Amino acid sequence: MGVSNIISLLSGIALFLFGMSLMGDGLKRVAGGKLEGLLYRLTSNSIKGVALGAGVTAVIQSSAATSVMVIGFVNAGMMGFHQAIGIVLGAILGTSATGWIICLSSISGGNGWISLLSTATLTGILSITGVLIRTFAKRATHRHVGDILIGLAILMLGMTTMSGAVDPLKTNQEFLKILTTFSSPIFGVMAGAILAAVLQSASAAVGILQAIAVTGSVTGAVALPMLLGIAIGSSVPVLMAGSGAGTGGKRTSITYLLITILGAIWISVPFYLCDAVFHFAFLDAAFNMFQIAALNTLCRLIMLVILIPQINLLDKIACKLIPSDPEDAEDEGQNAGPVFEERFIKYPALAQAQCQDSLAKMARLTRKSILTALDATHDYNAKLLEKTANLEKRIDRYEDSMGNYILKITKNELNSTQNRTFTRFLHMISDLERISDHALNIAEIGREINENRLQFSDSAQSELNTLQAALTEILNRVVDLIALGTSDSNDASARDKAKTLAETIDPLEEVIDRICEDMKRREVERMKSGSGSLTESIAFNDLITNCERVSDHCDNIALAVMEENSFQFHASHAYMKNSASNSLWKTRPRNRN
Repeated sequence: MGVSNIISLLSGIALFLFGMSLMGDGLKRVAGGKLEGLLYRLTSNSIKGVALGAGVTAVIQSSAATSVMVIGFVNAGMMGFHQAIGIVLGAILGTSATGWIICLSSISGGNGWISLLSTATLTGILSITGVLIRTFAKRATHRHVGDILIGLAILMLGMTTMSGAVDPLKTNQEFLKILTTFSSPIFGVMAGAILAAVLQSASAAVGILQAIAVTGSVTGAVALPMLLGIAIGSSVPVLMAGSGAGTGGKRTSITYLLITILGAIWISVPFYLCDAVFHFAFLDAAFNMFQIAALNTLCRLIMLVILIPQINLLDKIACKLIPSDPEDAEDEGQNAGPVFEERFIKYPALAQAQCQDSLAKMARLTRKSILTALDATHDYNAKLLEKTANLEKRIDRYEDSMGNYILKITKNELNSTQNRTFTRFLHMISDLERISDHALNIAEIGREINENRLQFSDSAQSELNTLQAALTEILNRVVDLIALGTSDSNDASARDKAKTLAETIDPLEEVIDRICEDMKRREVERMKSGSGSLTESIAFNDLITNCERVSDHCDNIALAVMEENSFQFHASHAYMKNSASNSLWKTRPRNRN
């Protein structure tokens, strides 16, 4: 094998890897992130997780990519570790689909119309079609279809190049001697593991083995241990991805390695014991591309069948290997901020789901800050003010972290719905942060009331109690609204519930505005009658103003949710106008500061 053959082999590998990457990226973009989102939303049991893991991996052409996404889910607290094991099992099976796609490169044609089935002709048709679509298509989705076709053509060209480069090896005695060494189970597994670890891809390693099979030198005795080793070696990129994750993420990454090692043991030990007795003849036969693809799929399917019932055992072993870290537990009383997975930036649907979860947590913290501040106005102590201040700082961190995270996401190619959703997220986190600012203002007013020994009249205190009860109710509705989810969901029931709940918030906000107006008017009357001091009146009005601003921001969030769920902005305001006949309130210009 000369220098030109080596260069040809390396160029074939490069073309193959690039084509596989281009095809996988195109498939992911055509899916619009929906496949990745399914992993997060539809893994309520292990069997369903296995099926989804296999399906998504078959589409995106990488078990490592699927497993890395799952590590991100677990690390961000969006998915439990036990739940993730099934997806990893499915991913290990799903990656074998690439081997069958590679088999297209071995198709040979004949005369006439049959020649259209040849690899060269098929590669040409795919590349020409892909380039035409990529060049002239106006819609982004159509251009990505072109990427898929171009990627498949490049992949097939790379396989053809590799096969041509290694063809002289079929008569090379030294090469045949090396392959004979790989027929030893231990050396074969080691060789396969090293090949997959270096290439960072099981699919690429299997593809190279299929290319070598063209020489007729790859027997069953060589293929089996190398395929088992390739499965083990493909865990290296997953382990690297999990190294910087939390406890759950590390457990998920080590589970990939456990599955492949245990699966290889369960397959190889019984098989080779039986071979020692029965001497399977097919081990000495030369394997072609199709047979290697079939054997690869069979091995991974056997791993799946054996280990699905052992998910609890895998859970226990991973927990023993990676013990719990007490610092991983989120303490609501501490100033911990949100954890956003940088891995999800390339997958907008997943990033959107994580932002939605964080937004719901931020809303609960914001409600907690208001309730704590209101307690400080009734029975003040320094701890309540400190707690409110800590919550306000924590919510500020949520706004900063989520805002920066969303800005990174928007640098990706997003569809119109995703653009609208992330814009709404930015508006909502801003409103929640402003509510926490008003919570701190309210708590400081409580301190002022305590320090100056202010005492509101019975009527004034009764009015405050009514206002604060209404404020608590509107906050509860906003938290419930955000918890329903404002993302691009296909769940019509959830959208209907969100619409119904959002429509109740605006009238309640108008009721609160009317209460505040009446309270301010009556406070002026009390001052004129000489009941109450100026200092008390100022504190009373400051409380009213902050409560009113909180309700305004709650209303902003409700309107954002209505828009996000495809309810037109003018329609929501028409709803407000039609409701103006309600005797409790009337529309008016609003100050949203």
